[in-house]
Parts: sequence; structure tokens; C-alpha cells
Amino acid sequence: MYPTRTRIDIDRSTAYSSRLNTVLATALKIPSTLRCHRFGHDDHEHDHDHGGNEDDVLARFREQAADVHERVVHDNDVTCIEFLGATGSGKTMVLERLAERVPAEERVGVVVGDVAGEDDARRLEEHGVETVTVNTGKECHLDASLVDDAIDSFDLEQLDRLYFENVGNMVCPADFPLGAQTRVLVVSVTEGDDVVRKHPLLFQACDATVVNKADLADAVGADLERMRADVTDVAPGMDVFETNARGDDGVDALADFLDGHEHDHETAHAYE
Repeated sequence: MYPTRTRIDIDRSTAYSSRLNTVLATALKIPSTLRCHRFGHDDHEHDHDHGGNEDDVLARFREQAADVHERVVHDNDVTCIEFLGATGSGKTMVLERLAERVPAEERVGVVVGDVAGEDDARRLEEHGVETVTVNTGKECHLDASLVDDAIDSFDLEQLDRLYFENVGNMVCPADFPLGAQTRVLVVSVTEGDDVVRKHPLLFQACDATVVNKADLADAVGADLERMRADVTDVAPGMDVFETNARGDDGVDALADFLDGHEHDHETAHAYE
């Protein structure tokens, strides 16, 4: 029965940890204890050498993102959008409100990245959304390899829209696109009005920003104009949308932007 829910748990075994140490030591030339970041979990063999530095490792993930993009967007004509932001910024809330605006005849799937639990998936299912939850455990973000595995649970031929909700994180996802045609960064005024200047790289890696919980700005002493100006400063030309903790202000404008953000290789998020 539609919608369905699937959960994938990432295994952090001793063998995996040992292999991770080897990858980091080789790829980054630094002690693995100094950099607790995951650069791969898949065991499939490759017929080419990824090299021995960080750029080569990141290039590998971009190749995987390009494969996901080809599979979802080109092969199956599915609109694919990634949502990023800190824990509590309101990513799930924005997705709920967008789901309410999807035409009844369209089917929506969401890959939900969370450290643990299925709380976000349950919320989305209330809106008729099919979900696959990836519980990352100690991993701080999704990557294209995890997403590629997760979308096996969907019938892509039957989907119209596929959303990726990344794990709450304002740092690591910048270097790890998932294959979506559009990346939307959700921040909230409750994070402080200096959040943009503290995380410029993630803004530069995205295509649009949602400043959420704008109705709480006065209560928390946040300057909305300052936040907008900072976005323009670190990511010139980026579209910015304001949404509220309560009410639907700004959601229609965001939905129209996403519907009208035509996919082509000049404007869509690049993987090269």
C-alpha cells in the first residue's frame, strides 16, 4: 500500500573501521584520528585508480553523484531536489508543506538521512509520501553511494518527484553532492543571524536558500535583512525565500521556484 516506508542502517563494524583507517591514511596522508570523516563504504571494485589524494577521493563521489543524476533525472525523468541544513532548521517542515502542494496524481519519494530513528519519515508519510530512511549512525552526512543504494527501494518509473533530506549538518555536505538537479539550503533564524557568514561554503554549494522561522526573528533577536545581505555577499545571485514556523508564508514562492527551475547542464548543479 502506498505510501511505504523503508529503513537502511549503516553498519559500523570493526572491519569497516579498520578499512576506513587505511583509506584515510592513504588518501589524505594524515593520521586517521585527526579527520573523522567518511570517504566511502562501498566494497565494489573499480577498473580505474582514484589516486592518492583528497581531490581524487572527492572526485570519486562526484562521479557517483553524476551516476545518480543520470539514473534519476535523465533515465526516469524524475524531478530531484536535495534539502540541506542544520538539525532543527526545519527541513522536514518545508518538505511537508511542499508535499501538501503536489498534485494528487503525482507520486513523491523522499530519501531521509538521519543519524537514528524514523521520526521525519513518519511525519512525511502523513502527507502521502513514500520514504526510505538511511540511518547513518556515526556518519555526519549522506553521500551519493548511500543514496544510490536507497533509491533501489523506489520504483523510479512511477515517481514524479524525489527529494533527498540530508543529515543535519552545515559543513560536510558541501563537498558531497548527491545527484540532485537542485540543492536547497534551509537555515532558521533560531540558529543566529550570523549563520550565513559562518558557513559560506555550503551556501556556495547550493542553488537556493530558505530562511525558515522568519516569524520568530524578533523573538530571538535575529536580523532578517542582515541574513539576506549575507547570502548575497557569499553567494551572489542566489534566490532566497522566507518561510515561517507557523503558517504557509513563502512556501508557494518556493514551490513555484522549484517547479520552474528547469534542468539543463548549464544551470543545474554541476558534478564535473
